[in-house]
Amino acid sequence: MPGRVSHSYAFMGSEKPLIGKTIPDMFDEIAEKYPENDAIVSIHQGLRYTYRELQKEVNRAAKGFLALGLQKGDRLAVWATNIAEWIICQFATAKVGIIMVNINPAYRTHELLYALKQSETEALFLIDRFKTSDYVGMFYEVCPEAGESKPGKISCESLPYLKTAVLMRGDKQPGMYTWDEVMKMGEEIHDDVLREHQEELDFDDPINIQYTSGTTGFPKGVVLTHHNILNNGYFIGECMKFTDKDRLCIPVPFYHCFGMILSNMACMTHGATMVLPAEYFDPVSTLEAVSKERCTALHGVPTMFVAELENPRFEEYDLSSLRTGIMAGSPCPTEYMKKVSNLMNMKEVVITYGQTEASPGITMSSTHDSLERRVSTVGKPMPHTEVKITDPKTGKIMPRGETGEICARGYPIMRCYYNNPGATEKAIDKEGWLHTGDLGILDDEDYCKITGRLKDMVIRGGENIYPREIEEFLYTHPDVSDVQVIGVPDAKFGEELMAWIKLKEGRTLTADEVKLFCKGRIAHFKIPRYIKFVDDFPMTVTGKIQKYKMREESIKELGLDEVAKTETA
Repeated sequence: MPGRVSHSYAFMGSEKPLIGKTIPDMFDEIAEKYPENDAIVSIHQGLRYTYRELQKEVNRAAKGFLALGLQKGDRLAVWATNIAEWIICQFATAKVGIIMVNINPAYRTHELLYALKQSETEALFLIDRFKTSDYVGMFYEVCPEAGESKPGKISCESLPYLKTAVLMRGDKQPGMYTWDEVMKMGEEIHDDVLREHQEELDFDDPINIQYTSGTTGFPKGVVLTHHNILNNGYFIGECMKFTDKDRLCIPVPFYHCFGMILSNMACMTHGATMVLPAEYFDPVSTLEAVSKERCTALHGVPTMFVAELENPRFEEYDLSSLRTGIMAGSPCPTEYMKKVSNLMNMKEVVITYGQTEASPGITMSSTHDSLERRVSTVGKPMPHTEVKITDPKTGKIMPRGETGEICARGYPIMRCYYNNPGATEKAIDKEGWLHTGDLGILDDEDYCKITGRLKDMVIRGGENIYPREIEEFLYTHPDVSDVQVIGVPDAKFGEELMAWIKLKEGRTLTADEVKLFCKGRIAHFKIPRYIKFVDDFPMTVTGKIQKYKMREESIKELGLDEVAKTETA
């Protein structure tokens, strides 16, 4: 119709159809096609598995899970750093339809208890320790009965579903199986039994729960299916032009959808190699891994790339093998994007935008997009995915080029939030659109640009943090009357947390005491860097707290005016 305004809607079709298979069927197909290709190279563990060898380990583990009494639909949680066993668990749980629950290794007792209880986890797989984190000690703290129980027979008042704990490494502990014991148990199960379980699976079956912080204060368990994860990983790999010749260096955490799907699943679906430089991000280990293993791709959040580029020994490493990779998780300063492209030889580095609820990729730039496009936008909708921009108040679709809420629909959208139908209904409308809570613009060529966040979310170094969760935790301090948490700009992490605290009458408290209260109880990245004690908060006449005014005032007080002006992609 003449004069009709073009709407902010885009659908990205594809010559390549969606894959109608389960994860284990695809995995077995890849293992048969590329049996001698390196599947995993875990440098810090001194381990190498070809796809044939990995298939053997995955099958042993899957049979071990069955020997533990776990069945399709049961929940198995993994609380570990980036180790090869994590990947084995990822594919072994999928093999028999067990739902894997990802537990952030930065979690402490408060968060661990919540995640295990909310997910109704039956089995927990954990490592002994990493740096200052004593995982075994924290587990016994939330489940003291385990120490007096026989392995596989845990009866815990606070965790009524939990029956089994398995130590993935370290000395044998009371009430726990070891990883080797479980693998040995699997040898008693016949291959035919495993095959029968695999054949019973459907690609729409739920297979994963990932926790994402919620605006209501507590993390929500995002339920993802074989279909969600497999296809998103595959098309992420396609956007990077992955083949069986690619070798991806993975310094991003596995518990996060970045590591698990954008990295691991993108590799598996193409027969590419997963290179693990270290348990946790370390710039030197990452650069060494790329150089030594001749990696063709590298993933990371902006802070990781900044740390690599600014390492004093940067020029010593041969990065000539690099071609592509993903920068995602938070906005990236334009200048650093250019440096990654030029100085790290990643001429085909791409940007991905999404969220856990979308498996996670919603939009992505491509290797043939100009650097300007890859810097100024987050690309076009992923293949087989719809995107629209709507008015947050009316729900009406916006004209092209005007800001509104980004909504997505298609195969990547989660099944639901686990045991949380109310939150699910708020996130996914009756037409199947996921409301991301992010604000953006869709241009005439279907490129999307993020302009802000509808939700009260802080992104610190790629970690999504919702202030309400931290506020509710700080409310438990006996001296705190009221608290509001905001994000303020930070040169290194993009954003940092700041807490404005009102104390109870006659009480005193210092910033150090607040941080000490948080330490060991919530993840380190959730502990506010800045603390301000106030008598009241800026409010509207109706009593609504004006966080934007708090942010403006804090930027001035902290001298962050220049940081706030930093241009990001």
